[in-house]
Amino acid sequence: MDRNLKARIATAAVGLPLLAWLVGWGSPWLFSVTVFLLTLAALSEYFTMVYPGNPSQKWCGVVFGSAIALTVMGAASSAAAHWLSFLLMVLFASVLWSHGQLAERFNRLSWMLLGGFYIGFLVPQLALLFPLNDGRAWVAFVFVVIMAGDSSAYFIGKRFGKRKLAPELSPSKTVEGAIAYTIGSVIIGMGAKMLLPLPVGLLEVILLSLVLSVLGQLGDLFESLIKRAFIVKDSGALLPGHGGVLDRLDSLIFPVVFATFYLKVIQP
Repeated sequence: MDRNLKARIATAAVGLPLLAWLVGWGSPWLFSVTVFLLTLAALSEYFTMVYPGNPSQKWCGVVFGSAIALTVMGAASSAAAHWLSFLLMVLFASVLWSHGQLAERFNRLSWMLLGGFYIGFLVPQLALLFPLNDGRAWVAFVFVVIMAGDSSAYFIGKRFGKRKLAPELSPSKTVEGAIAYTIGSVIIGMGAKMLLPLPVGLLEVILLSLVLSVLGQLGDLFESLIKRAFIVKDSGALLPGHGGVLDRLDSLIFPVVFATFYLKVIQP
């Protein structure tokens, strides 16, 4: 067993029981606080990649993304939206006095906006999913479907992967691994249906598992795109064998957004 796999297993052995307890028995406020702290960690990793050697720009991005996250999580408060509008105004105005050529200024602004909304707006959707009807079950369902797909892709791709899926973005990902990801997600999704109180039929669970598996892989590739742009292997090193917090959240972000959208818009 290689060192990286041992580290992955050790991290999972500690993290998965904590995650199961938090989703199954943790209070809503504790879940929300945990999501916010994970969002902060992911924002820090993202802006460290984007603005290396520029701590003031990094922390400006973290504050901006945090304001977006708090706005999402406190959506019922109009004051939160006003604060976000104020920060956006300050951010846009600051470009007028920032250093560098005009193109460089707008590039920095673009990366700031991307990180703020990609992480600050999308990650806290998890806190919106949790308090919905059967929210704990839906959060658990999304987690197990994506984790099963990710593990299937890792082991099958490592053993049988031959054809590259997206070599420019992630050289290690293969078509065989992507297929295993989808199959593993659907199988575990069907199993989760028997254990979790999900108010949907088996066919709907299969279709949801399929959609979530595709979105999980797209989310993973999207973060890989960012890392490739800044020539880094991992977003951070907080989780041994897994990289950073953002490396663990990347495949969950799009599925969580879809699940929240599905339950609040498509199937209210």
